[in-house]
Amino acid sequence: MGKPKGDGARSKSRPSSSSSAASLLPSGVSTVGFGGYLGSSRVDSSSLAEDSVAFLDVDSEMTQHLKRLGRKDPTTKLKALTTLAVLFKEKPTEELVQIIPQWAFEYRKLLHDFNREARRATHDTMTALVMAIRKGLAPHLKSLMGPWWFSQFDPVPEVSLAARLSLEAAFPMQERRLDALMFCVNEIFLYLDENLKLTPQTMFDKAIPADELEDMHQRAISSSLLAIATLIDILLVVKMPNSDNGNCSPEQKLVSRARTAAVSSVENLLAMHKCFLQHMKSKHPSVRTATYSIIASIIKNIPHVLNEENVKVLSTAILGVLQEKDASCHSSMWDMLLLFSKKIPNGWSYCNTQKVVLNRFWHFLRNGCHGSQQVSYPVLVLFLDSIPTDVNLGEQFVDYFFQNLWAGRYSSCHSLADSKALFGAFKECFLWVLHHVSRYCKTTDDQSELPIKLINDIFVELLLNDYLLSASVKKRDESSQARSDISTDGGSSLSHERPQQRVNSSHQAFFTEELLRCIIGILLEISQEDQNLTCVFCTSFQKDCLEIIREGDSLQNFPECIERIVRFFLAIDKCILLKGHDWPLHFLGRPLFFTTFPVIKSMDSLDAVKLLSILVEIFGPDQIFSEFDSPNAMDIETKTKHFFHTFNNDFIPWCLEGVGSFGNLKLDFLLDLFQDDYFFQQWCAVITYCVDDTKFTETSDNISNIQVLAILIGKVRERIRSKKLGRLRKFGLSPEHWHHDLLNSSAISFAHQTSMINCHAQFLCAVLGGSAEDDQLCFLSKETLIIVWEGILRKMTSLLTSSSFHWVHFACSLILGSDHNDFLKLQEASFSMKVAMAQFSFEVLKGSIFCLKIIDDSCTLVSSLLATLFVLDWENCMMALTCTNDKFDCSKYAGDIDNSLLETEVLGNEEQVDAKLALGRKFCAYRRKITPNFLKNTSRETQSRFQNILVKIVRFALLDSDDLVSPKESISFCEWVLDMAEIICDTRKEMQILLDQLFQEGKSWPFWVKSLIDSGNRVATFQRETASLSVNEHHNHSFVAFADKLVSRLGVDVVIAGLTEISIGSSRIEVVSGFSSPYKREWLAAEIISSWEWQVSNATEAFLPLLSKYARTETSTLEANILFSIINTLIDGAITHETHDHWASFDSWRVLHDEFDKINDPFLRGLVSLLSTLFVKEKVWGKCEAIQLFKQLMDKLYVGTSVVQYCLRILPFILSIIIPSALENSESDGTTEEILKDSLHENPTRKYVMSWLENSLSFPSIISAKTEQDVEEWIQAVISCYPLRTTMETGKFEVSLLRNVSNEEATLLLSLFRKQVCFNDASAATNQKQIILGKLIAVSVGYCWQKFDKDDWSFVLDNSHRWLESSVLLLEEITDSIDDAIVNHTIINGLECTQKKLEISLQNYDPWIFHLSTAALVTLCLLSQPEEHEKTDSTEALHHIKLGKWAAMKDQTMASILRLFFATGASEAIANSCNGNLSNVVASSRLMQSHFWGMIASFVWNSPKLVRSAAVESMKLWGLSKDSISSLYAILFSSRPISSLQFAAYCLLSSEPLCHLSVASEGSLEGEGSSFMESELSLDVESSSEETFCLRDEISFLIQRQSADLPEMDLISQERVNVFIAWALLLSCLNSFSPSSKAREKMVQYIQDSVSSTILDCIFQHIPLKSGANNVKKKEIELAVEASNAANAARHSITTCSLELYVQSLWPVRIDTMASLAGSIYGMMIHLLPSYVRNWFSSLRDRSLSSAVESFTKAWCSPPLLLDELSQVKETVFADDNFSVSVNRSASEIIATYKKEETGMDLVIHLPSSYPLRPVDVECARSLGISEVKQRKWLLSLTAFVRNQNGAIAEAIRIWKSNFDKEFLGVEECPICYSINHTTNHSLPRLACKTCKHKFHSACLYKWFSTSHKSTCPLCQSPF
Repeated sequence: MGKPKGDGARSKSRPSSSSSAASLLPSGVSTVGFGGYLGSSRVDSSSLAEDSVAFLDVDSEMTQHLKRLGRKDPTTKLKALTTLAVLFKEKPTEELVQIIPQWAFEYRKLLHDFNREARRATHDTMTALVMAIRKGLAPHLKSLMGPWWFSQFDPVPEVSLAARLSLEAAFPMQERRLDALMFCVNEIFLYLDENLKLTPQTMFDKAIPADELEDMHQRAISSSLLAIATLIDILLVVKMPNSDNGNCSPEQKLVSRARTAAVSSVENLLAMHKCFLQHMKSKHPSVRTATYSIIASIIKNIPHVLNEENVKVLSTAILGVLQEKDASCHSSMWDMLLLFSKKIPNGWSYCNTQKVVLNRFWHFLRNGCHGSQQVSYPVLVLFLDSIPTDVNLGEQFVDYFFQNLWAGRYSSCHSLADSKALFGAFKECFLWVLHHVSRYCKTTDDQSELPIKLINDIFVELLLNDYLLSASVKKRDESSQARSDISTDGGSSLSHERPQQRVNSSHQAFFTEELLRCIIGILLEISQEDQNLTCVFCTSFQKDCLEIIREGDSLQNFPECIERIVRFFLAIDKCILLKGHDWPLHFLGRPLFFTTFPVIKSMDSLDAVKLLSILVEIFGPDQIFSEFDSPNAMDIETKTKHFFHTFNNDFIPWCLEGVGSFGNLKLDFLLDLFQDDYFFQQWCAVITYCVDDTKFTETSDNISNIQVLAILIGKVRERIRSKKLGRLRKFGLSPEHWHHDLLNSSAISFAHQTSMINCHAQFLCAVLGGSAEDDQLCFLSKETLIIVWEGILRKMTSLLTSSSFHWVHFACSLILGSDHNDFLKLQEASFSMKVAMAQFSFEVLKGSIFCLKIIDDSCTLVSSLLATLFVLDWENCMMALTCTNDKFDCSKYAGDIDNSLLETEVLGNEEQVDAKLALGRKFCAYRRKITPNFLKNTSRETQSRFQNILVKIVRFALLDSDDLVSPKESISFCEWVLDMAEIICDTRKEMQILLDQLFQEGKSWPFWVKSLIDSGNRVATFQRETASLSVNEHHNHSFVAFADKLVSRLGVDVVIAGLTEISIGSSRIEVVSGFSSPYKREWLAAEIISSWEWQVSNATEAFLPLLSKYARTETSTLEANILFSIINTLIDGAITHETHDHWASFDSWRVLHDEFDKINDPFLRGLVSLLSTLFVKEKVWGKCEAIQLFKQLMDKLYVGTSVVQYCLRILPFILSIIIPSALENSESDGTTEEILKDSLHENPTRKYVMSWLENSLSFPSIISAKTEQDVEEWIQAVISCYPLRTTMETGKFEVSLLRNVSNEEATLLLSLFRKQVCFNDASAATNQKQIILGKLIAVSVGYCWQKFDKDDWSFVLDNSHRWLESSVLLLEEITDSIDDAIVNHTIINGLECTQKKLEISLQNYDPWIFHLSTAALVTLCLLSQPEEHEKTDSTEALHHIKLGKWAAMKDQTMASILRLFFATGASEAIANSCNGNLSNVVASSRLMQSHFWGMIASFVWNSPKLVRSAAVESMKLWGLSKDSISSLYAILFSSRPISSLQFAAYCLLSSEPLCHLSVASEGSLEGEGSSFMESELSLDVESSSEETFCLRDEISFLIQRQSADLPEMDLISQERVNVFIAWALLLSCLNSFSPSSKAREKMVQYIQDSVSSTILDCIFQHIPLKSGANNVKKKEIELAVEASNAANAARHSITTCSLELYVQSLWPVRIDTMASLAGSIYGMMIHLLPSYVRNWFSSLRDRSLSSAVESFTKAWCSPPLLLDELSQVKETVFADDNFSVSVNRSASEIIATYKKEETGMDLVIHLPSSYPLRPVDVECARSLGISEVKQRKWLLSLTAFVRNQNGAIAEAIRIWKSNFDKEFLGVEECPICYSINHTTNHSLPRLACKTCKHKFHSACLYKWFSTSHKSTCPLCQSPF
């Protein structure tokens, strides 16, 4: 290897590449071939010398590429050929002519190349050359023509095509190509002869693999042979050109010369190659094929060259060639064999015919021609014809030929074409033999017997019997076996396996079809030439058919046999009868019918009946029966009588008896016997036989006949529809022809009788028709039709009488109408009878519903029937709902009813329920399938009646029925009405009419508002006295739920606005209403809103959003605006009802559903909720609508000069909502005063507000005892004009002003406020007055605080503090009573007594106190918003806030708020200590005041540290059974949580002064002092570091929860949320300790040892990750929304070391907020507990999860973590004389260098890219003076420190350095871990062995004892 080949070294003159070699050749230097060869002959030196001058001008580059053609590498050849092709196009002709000799040499070699691409490229290059030199090729044509011609026959099509194109390029004209061939004929034969002499060893002198050489050699031989054969064909068929004179023209001489040369060359070839016998025996098929071709060409064109000797040699080889098994050779083989037989017939005499030809021929046929069926089968007849007549073929030649030919049918028939070729050959050969019988017969008798023998033995025995698969297969097999036991040399016996065993099933059908076509073809030819032979065949055929039918089903393939007989007759009909032949009728049809009918009549065979039917169909009943049992001629009357006698006595009973599976075919057969001449008589005879008046009794036994008649009528219908009536041409084309009185009477009897028989329903369906929409064929009269459907209706309604629903009974009586007696009779029937009648009616209806169109205009039956169908559907659905509500197994309703039991006490007998549900499902499915299209096509009268019936039923069910309707049932009724409307209502006007019918006034509807028609207009009236019965209220709520569902489905525009048209705008759909619709229903909207709550929904959740959505699209005038109409209706209703609700107790500063519930009046409540939705929540309405509404309100408030008192009472409720919008300033320029002045004349709102303010100043103070009721209401109205808005999110509470006020307005408001200040005794006022005062104070502080003086602030603060203190004292009193009840009475009085006392204590909650405290908190919040204070120009006001009384009282107020907070938490903690249910009671009591507690929480979040400390101290002094931390935990993990309180508790627990005490139990912190400063607390913790660490009980059960339970929880369940919050708190407290503190070490060690890592599994349940490779870049990772939130949260928690942001954003708990919290906890974990996380990651067994976690961490967490770790190392690890640290951030490496005297060591810490999931690698980069053992020990020591460190790497390095320092100071290391400082708890070895004195770490020794199960010293093994 590596040794240079050839010369020993490469010099500068030796090129390094072929292109460089060409450039180094001197110009004009050329060579001629390799070794001095040109072509295939050696070039003499003299010739070279002569031509040396000519070669001097050859281009050196072309020469070099020619040389490269001799390379072995095919790639090099291809490149050289491609380059030469390009050069040939570029170089001049003179240069190209010079290289032709060298090219010719390479060309010959390349033609034999193994690579086909090289050969193809050679011809492409040849094309380029000849195109370039043109005539310059002539001198060299003879040297090139041989190879050129040879290349035309390359076996690769692409190569041969390229060769042909190159030849055509040189000689475009065909005549020129022929001339070239004749001109070079000798050279071509010479070249091809040389190729035939080649051997694999002499072809190439290079080392070529043997398999390649073999392939090249056989290609050369086969191509050469084909080239010779083709050349012979071309040259010897060329016509000699005509010559006008006797002299031969040059063309004639050329042709003559070429022919002579060709013949001479062929003779030489035959002699030289021994007639090519060697090639005929070649193992390569291509060589043998070519040999067959050349011999065929010689025999065809020049047979005279074959002398007798040659013929003797060739005859055996040619005639014995049938042993050829390769199908690719067979085409040439047959050409050679046929030409030899015709051209040289005497050649057969030179061989043994039987041995050489026939035996091989039989074998060839038996094997299916070895796969060449499509080639060999068509030439068989030619082969038979070519056999010389004097050849003795033997007596059995014909039999053997057809036997072997037929035996090969299954051997290799793999395609349809193969089978087709076989049958074509069989037919041709059979007919050829029949025409040439004399060639195979010795005597005249034999000539007459042979055709019959051929018919019987070949045609019938082989073809027909194989087709029929008759019962005599065994017999025939035995006889065939006897004939086939002929064994010859190399032969085998014939195979007679059944077709099913040999033929591929996929081809069986085609095979049989082709076999039948072959039989018919032969039969047709025979019948045209010899009727005797036809009779012979027909006789055999009849015999076989009769044998098959007699054996019947005992025959294995009897149905298939009959089917093939039928197909045979169909083929006869198609191919023979249509051509006018009548012999099939006389010889086949009629005789077969005569002989088989008695047999068929006695047997039950479907297939046999089909045969008779086909015979009648083909030949006709008149032809079949013309001689039936009547050999003598008869007159017409006698023949008719005889025919009817036979028809009535034989065919009718036989065809109508029974209803078996074959009965349908017998009925078809019976109908086929009908004829126009006897139609009515035949039909009457059939009906009379089936139906008789005397048999119409309930115990009749003619059921089977009725059923058969029904089937027969169905068949008549199908024949009429398809117009296939057999021989009927005149009658039977219309259903009227088939009418009969017996049919009418039978139908009426069956429809009204009480006995339900299936065949009767089937009969009715048959005579009624209408099973499909296009089926209008009815066999009854119209009068009969009506009577029949009346009976069906009664049967359908029978099932309704058994219902348990009252509305169903009402529906039944409504449908039956005046037929009350019928209703009673139906009720009296038994349940089983009712079900049977309903089932009967269903079957008739399903099979005949479209028949109803015939009577649609004649009666009301159609609407009643359809209504009944709907009611049955509805009842079934209602039963299913009832079963669902009562916990039935409703899975059965999706399918058939099974035998499972139902609760009988609810629905009755279980069997009845099963039967009814099963039948109801059928009606339901059919109704939904058929009614939409059917009902739309009925008349308008029918639809109207149908609508009226169903509307009455729905209203009765919802309003008048005694049944209580459930929510699901109300929704179901709505869906049913919508379904009905979709079917009936084509226009919106029709829909409005339907809605008017539905919403008509009823007994319990409407409840609050009803509609009246006044002067043609709809007006709403109010019911002052509503019904008090609960049943009526329930009905009303049911109907409201129904109406609400209708509105949600149809839309407000349809149901409420009553619009009948919709205009589509350019950008959105707008509801245009410029006029009041006559169908407007504002009263309905008011009724729904006033109902407020119904069943499972309410107005705010369901109906108001629909109105809001509609308001966005409505563009109409005020008069036509439906929403204004609704609001006016609600205002009028509130005034009319004289509401007693007071605005003072309503928190208008926030808009929530629970505040609306506090309003008692239904109209006022609905009005406030609707206005809040439109103006505040959805902001659909704005200033314009507010002003319009204000104007309307003023019109209602003032009636002349008087004020409507109850309108004044509701005025504040409305003003507090619309004032912000009504007084909204749209202009952005100009002062407030200018805006107010400009808008005053357009907007009357400000004018009214100013007047109310001025009037209120004339009233006495609100807290005065003399204040009247109307004064309070006017003051409330004024306060409502200055709205505030309180907004609260988790962690934030704000109060905002909703409008601007002018200076004048603020002055008036301040005056009103100061009027209250004059009365200092505000505490003596009533609660309502104090609340009004509180709201006035809050409004004044918000809108005019800039004008406050010292006294004003003092009044505000004193009252606010007083109100807060009152709530604090109340709550502390309640807490004391709860503590007393729990501590002192639990054991004595029991849990029930304790709970009762606790509930009594909670009843002391005074809502008025909380209302006052809420106003105080709002006031304090306004004072606490510094950004608002900074906007004022009043420095005096700002001075009063910052330095006045507020500054002195602020901490005191905050302390009161914290007391409230701790008190409520303590109450729940105390209650929880006794029982969880008690804590649930306490927590539930806070929910009613959730907004108040939210405000409390907001102040707690912002409380100063000193105030918190004081509050904790006060909790200690209070002396309750639970401390402050327990109180906070009770709030944090409350059973009825309030999110704002939870977050406040979390903030207190995770911040100073409680963060160091909030998670550790009291036992873990002995010596705790009274100070809460961080330094002192840290010392306390440090002092207890040696004690056992434990978590507090409140958090321990969450952190240490069972690992199996946690992953199974719901992702947003309260328990899982609590676990995540507990972990967030634990991590926050852990982070509050310094990294080097002992307390932190203990907490980390506790988590590592005692806490399961299941929390990490749960974290990644919230982070949906995709598994992928670890090398994915961060930008390339595609995350889901939750995963993206988690990734950002994890990165944020790592960089900020805080979880507060994501705990705050947790509420309301959702999937995404939980994902963010999970991500932040994970980020904090890998930052604070890297070893803990790494251990979890290493334990993962799910590879996909592991990969996904690593990818997530690597992309989002590791980069900031690595940056932080390296920064800490650089900033916190201080270097000294012995130790230094350097950081390589790009490589994430830390290099620690430790030097001591003469020793030193460099350790490299490499942090992986997925840190900390993958362990840190530590390696020694350099060491000096340190032994290998110690070096390894130190390396392992540092590795242990950095891998076990649950904290920063910097801390691990610091501890490791301390370990080194102590070792050099002489401190002994622990013999177990080989470290001085313990790798986890960093303790020193202190436990010494008494024997060997070695010291150990306590943790190492404990681990040693536990793993070794003995307590001996690890070194000396002495007891420890």
